[in-house]
Amino acid sequence: MFQQLKTAVSGAQILFVAFGALVLVPLLTGLNPAMALLGAGVGTLLFQLCTGRQVPIFLGSSFAFIGPIIYSMHTWGPGATMFGLFCAGFMYFVFAAIVRWRGMELVNRLLPPVVIGPVIMIIGLSVAGAASGMAMGRAGGNQIMPYETSLLLAAISLATTITVSIYARGMFKLVPILAGVIVGYVAAAFLGMVDFAKVANAPWFAVPAFHSPEVNWAAALFMLPVAIAPAIEHIGGVMAIGGVTGNDYTKTPGLHRTLAGDGLGVCLAGLIGGPPVTTYAEVTGAVMITRNFNPVVMTWAALFAIAMAFFGKFNALLQSIPMPVMGGIMVLLFGTIASIGLKTLIEAKVDLMEPRNLVIISVVLTAGIGGLELKFGSFGLAGVGLCSLLAIVLNMILPGKAASHDGIVEGQDV
Repeated sequence: MFQQLKTAVSGAQILFVAFGALVLVPLLTGLNPAMALLGAGVGTLLFQLCTGRQVPIFLGSSFAFIGPIIYSMHTWGPGATMFGLFCAGFMYFVFAAIVRWRGMELVNRLLPPVVIGPVIMIIGLSVAGAASGMAMGRAGGNQIMPYETSLLLAAISLATTITVSIYARGMFKLVPILAGVIVGYVAAAFLGMVDFAKVANAPWFAVPAFHSPEVNWAAALFMLPVAIAPAIEHIGGVMAIGGVTGNDYTKTPGLHRTLAGDGLGVCLAGLIGGPPVTTYAEVTGAVMITRNFNPVVMTWAALFAIAMAFFGKFNALLQSIPMPVMGGIMVLLFGTIASIGLKTLIEAKVDLMEPRNLVIISVVLTAGIGGLELKFGSFGLAGVGLCSLLAIVLNMILPGKAASHDGIVEGQDV
């Protein structure tokens, strides 16, 4: 009995570590935080079902989809966006089939660092304007909140996040986003910028509002390439947790099974109206610190996440967080994502003196940051989806020595 209680407490600790990043994505994209919790919980259980509960991994909201979700919501609406996210999950099954068939060789040939690196950079940089706007209290070009107060709140949340990420030790080092949100929220409450009425009126327990997908193939084709980066990152995440526990999960239960499990979680998110899920480096760090390698801990974390999805007042509290508080964290977060893409190029020693590499990176960065769109009638492709396609095509057709390094991205969630 004591052992089960200890395992349950460890699961709550894992959820605490993942919580800040988990709910940040829906708060930034306008999705329901309750659905993020429900999707993460059920998605993790589906992952464990596919892998025979052998891998200590918790699936949380993926940062890679923030920009694409915002664009898709404005372009096609929430129903079409959910359909696009549902279809994006099938990219994981494609990767799983390739890995099962040819191993990582074909994946690395199609997606070397010169392709993955700039695409990850675009994931962060393409929404940099939104981060700055939120930090200044602006939305849609309009000043929603007082400028000076907004900048102050953004600075407080940003400074807290930076301080915790650099100076904190142990488990506290793993929750910089959560710390930034809490301190920023408290400051906003003192400044009278928090509306507590919605929290007071919210029920204690409430069934999350499900949002059904609506078939839209333009949204689906837009989202499919976006899944490339987190799918590749998943491989790095599985290898990272294997390095911590001393087990080779790419062989047992197999990389194809872990990819399929993650893909199921992404498909589920699209069906219920939540953000896609991915492996969390924060959780890997927590496992490394606690040395608790029991996958049952992740089961408890998933169950706690599901339970919290039905806690009405808690979800109202999350939705009451002022926009500048989130904007301050986004300034660091999106820059960090771009830095991970740069790190991918540096670690793989991509030679920018080689014309083909320079062309691929230059075209992708300019197209992504500049907002290039490719339209055929009513169908359009832009953002991360277009950049991924451009990078893959250019890498395949341009002459020159292809990168010999693998395209696996390890580190923080992107």
